[in-house]
Amino acid sequence: MDIKSTVKEELKKAAQSISAIADNIDAEVEEAVELLYNCSGKVIVTGMGKTGIIARKIAATLSSTGTTAIFLHAAEGIHGDLGILRKEDVVIAISYSGNTEELLSIIPYIRFQQIPIIAITGNKNSNLAQSATVVLNCNVPKEFEPFGMVPTMSTTVALALGDAIAVALLKKRNFTEADFVQYHPGGTIGKKLLLRVEDLMHTDDKNPLVDNQVQMDRVIIEMTGKGLGCTSVCDKEGRLVGIVTDGDLRRFLSRGFCSFDISVEEIMTRDPKAVSPKLFAVDALRIMEDAKITMLPVVDEKKKPIGMLHMHDLINAGVVG
Repeated sequence: MDIKSTVKEELKKAAQSISAIADNIDAEVEEAVELLYNCSGKVIVTGMGKTGIIARKIAATLSSTGTTAIFLHAAEGIHGDLGILRKEDVVIAISYSGNTEELLSIIPYIRFQQIPIIAITGNKNSNLAQSATVVLNCNVPKEFEPFGMVPTMSTTVALALGDAIAVALLKKRNFTEADFVQYHPGGTIGKKLLLRVEDLMHTDDKNPLVDNQVQMDRVIIEMTGKGLGCTSVCDKEGRLVGIVTDGDLRRFLSRGFCSFDISVEEIMTRDPKAVSPKLFAVDALRIMEDAKITMLPVVDEKKKPIGMLHMHDLINAGVVG
């Protein structure tokens, strides 16, 4: 057996399966999204076995993107967990065959409560499909799965469809990064979205700063003493007018200067990019990446330097990576 070829073949089958589902999407998905968008209660996602694992993941994705959702294990539902259902809820029921016994056993109760059911199934003629308010077809060729029965592609397309619906809802709700971070306060995502420049910048006596009247010997002392490899330059009103970096210093030396009795204005980069202390750190990172720079002066509303942000600060805080 050629393992590499087998893995490649399976990945291509997955891509083909998802593409086929995308091509077959019809107006019923719009009805499904409207049901979920207008749901005044919660979204219950239910399934069994491997499909139950997919249902749990879809519920988690919905919850993290602004739609209140929980997973209901179909087998547990018939032993008391149906108590979580309310008439204002919407149910997403996932079963590729559409005839899973445990799932079908809870459908009558859901219908009795007049709760809308969105079925994700590969069999539009199944009992589940016949009982559903909306049916989303995720059928894949039988030969795409081992022995025609091991749930590989069928679970892949169900997951992809669930995620696509979550994204559609996200866009319909105008869900933003700021909203997203409320559900992800910890870890790398939280750091990227919560941290602001003011949380990371070097301030006060750690902020390298010289005025535009000094000579290069004073600039080098400031850059070396603060250890950031740069310094902001301000005018007599204290406003930012330039920056000197290690790169500027190298260019200064490469021009054959051997005396440091030269004004900083001859060496500095004028009108450098600068940011507000309230800017999100991830946005400051984008500015650095776009401009191909590693440090940013931080200024107040009067354009006076109040801090310096270095790429290393973003790396150490976990914003980069």
